[in-house]
Amino acid sequence: MNEFTKLLRDKKARIVEQWIAVVREDESISTADKLPYAEIRDTLPNVIDAIASLLTPPEEGEEANLLQSALEHGYVRAQQGYEPQEIAREYGLARKLMISAIEEELERAQPQEIIGIIRLIDRAMDEVIGRCFRSYTEGRLRELDNLQTQLDLTNQELSRLVRSSKENLAHLAHELKTPLNSIIGYSDLFLRQQRKYFPEINDSPPNMEHIERVLRSGRQLLQLINDVLEISRYDSGKMPLNLIEVSPKNLIHQTVEMLEGMARDKQINLEVDCDQSPDLIVTDPLRLQQVVTNLLSNAVRYTNEGTVRIECKISSEQEWKIVISDTGVGIDEKDQAEIFNPYFRVMSDNQTFLPNSTGLGLAIVSRLVQLLQGNIQVLSEVNVGSTFTVTLPLQIQR
Repeated sequence: MNEFTKLLRDKKARIVEQWIAVVREDESISTADKLPYAEIRDTLPNVIDAIASLLTPPEEGEEANLLQSALEHGYVRAQQGYEPQEIAREYGLARKLMISAIEEELERAQPQEIIGIIRLIDRAMDEVIGRCFRSYTEGRLRELDNLQTQLDLTNQELSRLVRSSKENLAHLAHELKTPLNSIIGYSDLFLRQQRKYFPEINDSPPNMEHIERVLRSGRQLLQLINDVLEISRYDSGKMPLNLIEVSPKNLIHQTVEMLEGMARDKQINLEVDCDQSPDLIVTDPLRLQQVVTNLLSNAVRYTNEGTVRIECKISSEQEWKIVISDTGVGIDEKDQAEIFNPYFRVMSDNQTFLPNSTGLGLAIVSRLVQLLQGNIQVLSEVNVGSTFTVTLPLQIQR
């Protein structure tokens, strides 16, 4: 055994060089493409030393050093953005190269000695990988915890700014707060579950993927929110129009495609009739799509069964209409005059607010319709359904 310990230590530099080369060439470890030599090398030499030590009766502290190297490797890889499967692949390559480095000497050894050496290396690598994934998980959970704190602070900032009644920020807050709260809630649930069972934490790749999914979404959303808030601080409150010639039929079909999955999940029929729509109009397609998306998603959200229908047609020589109707919960007559006011939310029969309502959606629609030089009307009956009619000019006057 001492012979193989010395061999591994003597060939450590060559094993590391070969390992870095194959890691860079391996398409399954794409993160390494962005890292310099020293960062890929990381703690592998220490791991090789510790494994070599295990081939002889270990001295006090040697196995602890091996595990400490594994923990450090996991923390570093978490900071470098490695995926779990990339770390596992790295260790697999390291094991292969260590066996290859002592292959000639193994061929001259007795079968029982060969089996013993391979078992020791495998046991050490299994322990290394397990500890590495534990530290990797801990690093990801700390990042997730920090991200949640940032999201909470950002959410509080959004709430404070929304209460300042800046209309432009109200639009942005409506679009951003719902996914933000979803990520915060999911993160909080996940963290509580991990803390409940820690340290018996599940280090499986699927578990790692859940963490990565939340982190990726959180980073993207947090960046978006920070950018938007920065713009809002310097924005004068004006919302300029970008007028171009567009096909309303194409725009509506694109919007419907985005919401088909939502309707399908609720087993709701989503019908479209644009046979009488104008061929081309002059409008701001982004603002028009916001109007259609808000109204259509509301219709799907508050319809439990039946049909949601969208129709667009020419209504006069200067105007056209979008009509969105549903067979949903409906709106009480006393509330219909208030639904376009900011922060007003319709309550259900048990005097609680309807789910997924922020009180800003229809207020945003109303202001966007005015911006597009049109008007909006609603006809609704409780437990029967609602119909929203948006009338817009064929060509917006600059």
